[in-house]
Amino acid sequence: MTLASAKYAPLVREAVAHYWKTLARQSAKQKAGDADRGGRAAVTGGKQMDGFCRVVKTVLADSGLQDADIFLNKKLELPGYFRPTKSWDLLVVSRGRLVAAMEFKSQAAPSFGKNFNNRTEEAIGNATDLWTACREGAFGKDSLRPWLGWVMLLEECPESTSPVGVAEPHFKVFPEFRDTSYAKRYEILLQKLIRERLYDSAAFLIATKVGGPKGEFTEPSNDLTMKAFLAGLAGHVGVHVASR
Repeated sequence: MTLASAKYAPLVREAVAHYWKTLARQSAKQKAGDADRGGRAAVTGGKQMDGFCRVVKTVLADSGLQDADIFLNKKLELPGYFRPTKSWDLLVVSRGRLVAAMEFKSQAAPSFGKNFNNRTEEAIGNATDLWTACREGAFGKDSLRPWLGWVMLLEECPESTSPVGVAEPHFKVFPEFRDTSYAKRYEILLQKLIRERLYDSAAFLIATKVGGPKGEFTEPSNDLTMKAFLAGLAGHVGVHVASR
């Protein structure tokens, strides 16, 4: 499938704008009741990344899937190997087959360091759990390999783009992590997740508080763009549709 940029690019810009506007509304609402809790509540309140879910749903529909195959707000649990279930942000289940599972994550200031480590552990753990469950037949013995994707939207600000030191009390870190910002570390993380085949594709976008509400964003890596992410997903879904 060849993606029509004229159609999907505006939807991605709308998704970025939706994130920032939703974040601002949640933060303002929480500050009215608890000033200390406002920033955290805005980040953890949910719904900020719904715009990206809608972009993906559009691509899935254009690829030949029915609405009944796409799960966004409910029935998002999949069996795990190390735990009973895991809820994903978006699932595609068609004719008894797990076609795709996706996560849509974001991070805004503050606490980039702690949240980066949490996001890293979450991404690795979720993928490892899914693939092990898949190996053990959790999704059916004759199922095609599902497609696993991860989308990350990061606030672009001095705290996320400035180099950060590392503690090395016993052993040296890998050189690619030395003198890197949290933005660069996310880029490295996503590239390695794909290289190790934990995820089939990932997209990494950064946006400022000023430009984000206008739908403005940048993609630091040519191999982590939304266009490549959507094209990979559409290609996988096309194989599934053809095999039905």
